[in-house]
Amino acid sequence: MNYASHGGVAAHTIGQLHQYLPELRPVRIDRPRPIRDWTAQQLGVHPAIHGADAPETDGTFVLPHYLERDHDRRLRDRLSAADRNGQAVLVLVRGRSCTGKTRTAFEAVRVCLTDWHLVFPKNAERLLALLDADALAPRTVLWLNETQNFLAGPDGEQAAAALHSRLETAGPLVIVGTLWPEYHRALTTTPQTGQGQDRHPSTRALLDQAVLVNVPDRFPTDSRTALSVHRDPSLALAADTSTDGMITQTLAAGPELVDYYEQAVEPNGPYGRAVITAAMDARRLGHTSPLPAALLKAAARDYLTHQQRVAAPATWFTHALVYARETVKGVAAALEPVAHPDGMGALPDIYRLNDYLDQHARTARRYAFPPDSFWTAVRDHAASTVDLTKLAEHARQRGRQHIEADLYRQAASAGDTSALFQLVRLREWAGDAEGVERLCRQAADAGVAPALGSLARLRDYAGDAEGAERFARQAAEAGHPDALSEQALRRWDAGDAEAAERLYRQAADAGVTSALFQLARLRWNAGDTEGSERFAWQAAEAGHTFAVQEMARRREQTGNVESAERLYRQAADAGDSFALGGLARLRWNAGDTEGAERFAWQAAEAGDTFALNALAQRREQTGNVESAERFARQAAEAGHPDALRAMALRREWAGDVESAERLARQAADAGDTSTLYVLARGREQLGDAEAAERLYRQAANAGNSFALGALARLREEAGNVEGAERLYRQAADAKDRSALGALARLREEAGDTEGAERFARRAADAGDTSALPMLARLREEAGNAEGAERLYRQAADAGNITVLEDLARLRDEAGDTEGAERLRSFGLEADGSPAMPWN
Repeated sequence: MNYASHGGVAAHTIGQLHQYLPELRPVRIDRPRPIRDWTAQQLGVHPAIHGADAPETDGTFVLPHYLERDHDRRLRDRLSAADRNGQAVLVLVRGRSCTGKTRTAFEAVRVCLTDWHLVFPKNAERLLALLDADALAPRTVLWLNETQNFLAGPDGEQAAAALHSRLETAGPLVIVGTLWPEYHRALTTTPQTGQGQDRHPSTRALLDQAVLVNVPDRFPTDSRTALSVHRDPSLALAADTSTDGMITQTLAAGPELVDYYEQAVEPNGPYGRAVITAAMDARRLGHTSPLPAALLKAAARDYLTHQQRVAAPATWFTHALVYARETVKGVAAALEPVAHPDGMGALPDIYRLNDYLDQHARTARRYAFPPDSFWTAVRDHAASTVDLTKLAEHARQRGRQHIEADLYRQAASAGDTSALFQLVRLREWAGDAEGVERLCRQAADAGVAPALGSLARLRDYAGDAEGAERFARQAAEAGHPDALSEQALRRWDAGDAEAAERLYRQAADAGVTSALFQLARLRWNAGDTEGSERFAWQAAEAGHTFAVQEMARRREQTGNVESAERLYRQAADAGDSFALGGLARLRWNAGDTEGAERFAWQAAEAGDTFALNALAQRREQTGNVESAERFARQAAEAGHPDALRAMALRREWAGDVESAERLARQAADAGDTSTLYVLARGREQLGDAEAAERLYRQAANAGNSFALGALARLREEAGNVEGAERLYRQAADAKDRSALGALARLREEAGDTEGAERFARRAADAGDTSALPMLARLREEAGNAEGAERLYRQAADAGNITVLEDLARLRDEAGDTEGAERLRSFGLEADGSPAMPWN
């Protein structure tokens, strides 16, 4: 890719947005007005298609008859309860694109909260102004259609915190939001260690309070055949033309819009399709802001054939936009205008992709990696640095470190100093120690505190302990005190306990509360019981209650039971559920069975079922088997089947298979089908296929979808491929993702390469990222290196970065050691070839 040097996100693009998004002081506050004064169109309900016999009137807003479903009753019951009980409640109506979320919410508030008022802020800034002004009086609905627009942007965390605070005050008040499942998952998922900064802690805390009402994709059969459907011309047409009950999508012209996009016709259709495809790729790969026309124009080039580019008239982009903005069935267009946030009309040269097309693209284009022109366009014309960094993350997930680096450099030059730190990581990937240190210093000079921590780590690797500590202290002073803890751990690992304690003390003084727990451990190991307990209590007061529990466990191990029990009780009082298990153990050892059970039940209710399991096992060990089983059944009936499962497995290991199966069936009756499945696996491994099949069937009948896949595997091993495939299909229908991968393998072995790839992609779509690489390895074993490489690339394009090593290995085996090394060090270019070295 030939990249030119640019100083930042195109100034004219951002300046253009700022021109139409002026900073107003004070921000205008939206005022509530009676619900009866609001129309469906004003609140964001999609207009519907006209019926077959209805006159086509341009601009007419069609609102068909509303059909209630089960979710409507649940939502209305919740709103009525809020009205009766004076509650402040957040209700999220969740569903995929064009499933009727907004219409569901509109009809519910209109029916249940008739005499209330409603306020609809148009963006996060206006929402914050509304909350700051305390303008939400009781008996008001706060309408947050497309809730992600309020919570996912730069002001999202502040808005979430303000909404959470409002929910804690007096009602009645109802906050109604609509949200796609994908957005809900993104806003509520806690990042795992190493996955980067937690961007949505306040939003997650807010959404944890929400009452969720899920809107299904499809209408049930009885609704589709109801007479009321056929009395409404729009519903009648939708019912007649929808597949699988997807009536609301048809109402909003979703399928027709997809067809309009995919079957683009000459002369302007191909150019319109290129622009729409660029918009699809931008949205699905992280550009959540409205799309500047300049980005779409620059991106379109490589989505066109050579002949189409040669034949393009000077006005091709104007015609492309006309095509992309054509409304289908008078309802929806691929590219929609963006309303002026603080006035009348639309923002010029700014567009948003239709939601249904966006959702379609996330499946239809999952295995398509955008061409060079797309990445150059988003680099030069992205609406914000937030969009740039999200696009860079998606490039990384697909092995395009070259593109990732280019986007981060652009974000950094536009003022996003955190992007410098991402460039540090990329230089580490490429093995450029000198470049890493240079970028770390540049990021540190720009005020990125974690970069100082990286410099400390680099100095430590180089054997410069003094320099490492100096940078760690600087990082702490700049707001990143974890660098001190990291250096303390390194000193501890190197055997320098004195330096480790000194650094942990500095980290604790800088606010790293976990360092207090480490200090407690160090003091204990040094024989300073009093000092250890002092630090443990400080850690507990800072929220690390397990520190006191560990001190209690150490006292218990040294025989000081009285002191241990005192500490366990204090830890339990501070909210440590695992300390309750420790108390149960101490009470049992003291002969206090009743007290032990009491603490075990308390621990289980708090989420720790280990003590219940231990008590059941101890009863067994003392020969009181009947009492042990009774106790385990009681636990299972109370929602804690772990004790029954553990007991069944112990009986199995002891050779009492009859008792093991009986207990496993009891566990299944209590909702735990995994025990039957585990017993079946054990019988299978012992060669008892008949018993394995019987238990797998019991598990499958009890609802364990994985058991169907296991039964299919038994059929396959017995040579009954047809029976195996039938069972794998049943397992796949029951949401066993691994069954799709097995079906891909069976189809491959049967010579049906097309069917094999279809199932592998379905598995990948369902979240099984191993299916495509598995199929690629089968192609390798068959000697089809070219087919294997194509599948590995598909997996990379879909976001599985682990296959880079497989692609490099294929290069090695083909004698292309240079290409293999470039893949390992620099990743892929946009076209899937090994990337050239980049700076």
